[in-house]
Amino acid sequence: MVRRNNTLIASSDFLNIFSYLCFFNFMAGRPLRKEIKYTLLFWFVKSLIFLSGIVPRSSWLRFCGFLGWLGYLFSPKPRAQSLTHLTMVFGDEKSPEEIKKLSRRMFTMIGKNSGELIRSSNVKSLADLEKIMVVKGYENVEKEHARGNGIIFLACHLGAFDLMVTYVSLRGLQPMIVGTALKDERLNALILGYRNAHGAVAVERGKETVKLFKGLKRGGSTAVLIDQDTKVKSRFVNFFNIPAATPIGATILALKSGASVIPSYIYLGEDNKQHITFLPAIEPVFSGDEETDLIVNTQNYTRYIEQVVRAHPDQWVWMHERWKTRPGQEIR
Repeated sequence: MVRRNNTLIASSDFLNIFSYLCFFNFMAGRPLRKEIKYTLLFWFVKSLIFLSGIVPRSSWLRFCGFLGWLGYLFSPKPRAQSLTHLTMVFGDEKSPEEIKKLSRRMFTMIGKNSGELIRSSNVKSLADLEKIMVVKGYENVEKEHARGNGIIFLACHLGAFDLMVTYVSLRGLQPMIVGTALKDERLNALILGYRNAHGAVAVERGKETVKLFKGLKRGGSTAVLIDQDTKVKSRFVNFFNIPAATPIGATILALKSGASVIPSYIYLGEDNKQHITFLPAIEPVFSGDEETDLIVNTQNYTRYIEQVVRAHPDQWVWMHERWKTRPGQEIR
């Protein structure tokens, strides 16, 4: 299998999301020294990694789903945020009871998908991973590579999204994962070990932009998540018909490097398998006006993400403050 020089941006968000589900959130309002908090979290995650390797997968996912359900019960702020955002989006379509039920299921599914990511640290080969996966559309990736194009995987915080890093690595790629180091060195080592196990290389965010462009020019790949409101360069586009400050990094990379943008997503199906889909590349829009191109292409990318979230609303992170930034507050 040919190995290419590829770059792949993912995130350490699954640990952050999983923190909603662990017992330290039950202590909300009770301050802990950071050293104690991180030590407890480190050993908690280590114990989960160990358990995930000896417990049958079906039982393990049920257990992690139970942790997610506990997270719903004992994490009042994330629960309230998820209910608020679900009501904003589905208030005209669903009753308050249906929205409450969807929020509970979302926490349960985050538990299951986080558990899947923890369990995947024990994966040794592509054959191991394919036992729990259904993959569609990888020919779209091969098509763009055959044309000599770099690839930007347009991903979102839905399902076990970090598992796509493992899959791409095991397909023979050598992805470079760009992210910010976690505050605790032990937790950071855990996440780096997970991602680097199959050839991925971690790169610190904001310091190797030139390498990203060069990698794309050489036919490499990168993955970008643009479905959260973060402190990066953004423009307002509609997300579920509500203006949302949206990162423009994917658009800038695509327009300046000429890389193909391939929407990709993953979700846990009713068959208890992880379903990964790689869609055909999104055609870029060039109007001749840079600002227009930034907004139009970012809107096109966001429209895809909205479709995916609408299809699997129970596996997106509704507790995130997606619409917190107001017009005029975005970073330009």
